[in-house]
Amino acid sequence: MTAQPSSTQAIPQIGDVPRHIAIIMDGNGRWARKRFLPRVAGHKRGVETLRTVIKACIDRGVEFLTVFAFSSENWRRPPEEVSFLMNLFVAALNEEVGRLHANNIRLRVVGDLSGFEPRLRELITDGELRTRGNTCLTLTIAANYGGRWDLLQAMNRLSHAAPERAGQWSEQDLTPYLAMAHAPEPDLFIRTGGEQRISNFMIWQLAYTELHFTDLLWPEFDAAALDAALASYRYRERRFGRTSEQLTAGRESRRTDVVPPLTEDA
Repeated sequence: MTAQPSSTQAIPQIGDVPRHIAIIMDGNGRWARKRFLPRVAGHKRGVETLRTVIKACIDRGVEFLTVFAFSSENWRRPPEEVSFLMNLFVAALNEEVGRLHANNIRLRVVGDLSGFEPRLRELITDGELRTRGNTCLTLTIAANYGGRWDLLQAMNRLSHAAPERAGQWSEQDLTPYLAMAHAPEPDLFIRTGGEQRISNFMIWQLAYTELHFTDLLWPEFDAAALDAALASYRYRERRFGRTSEQLTAGRESRRTDVVPPLTEDA
């Protein structure tokens, strides 16, 4: 797929519904702890929430959904939790790829997959191949992913591809090597769980993304919560370096363009 243009180089397509939503699914462990359950119960519930949000995105016309499932820093968690998350990822791929395919959803997984066991890498490859022709929604799972890793791996690949142009590379040169080159930059970023930071997630791609933070823990997030985020998004003024006056003038110009010309009899 051709890499999408950068928002610092061109003004992207804008509508009332974001084309691309990116989510940090935070709060699974706290949700479980509030209910005196082990943290892993929260992660299981989080998978169910993701199913709900995928359906809600499709119903509302979202084209791309990217979720942060496991960061490059999450390896620092207790070994038993990391092991559970890896097993949950395997189980989810086994159970969900068929459902994704039946609903015309394309699956992509981005991150440093070399850190995963062979069985998990095989399931990822199979899932991507099986769903690659689907067009309803592109679901991207960021796993063992970090924004700095993404920039470094892109620079390394670019340096091998065009060493003769070192020192003269542009954004357009780098973009095809980024992990998210298959998708437009996110229009809306959502983080659940009450934290207000991006935590090394898509640090290149979020340059002009609208940010929405909610205190809801991820297992509590539902279609109504998504609608609240979308309502907030619709009130944002996305200027991309322009002034408010320029946006107003542009809207007035578009309205004038659709007014039929006066006839002599008018």
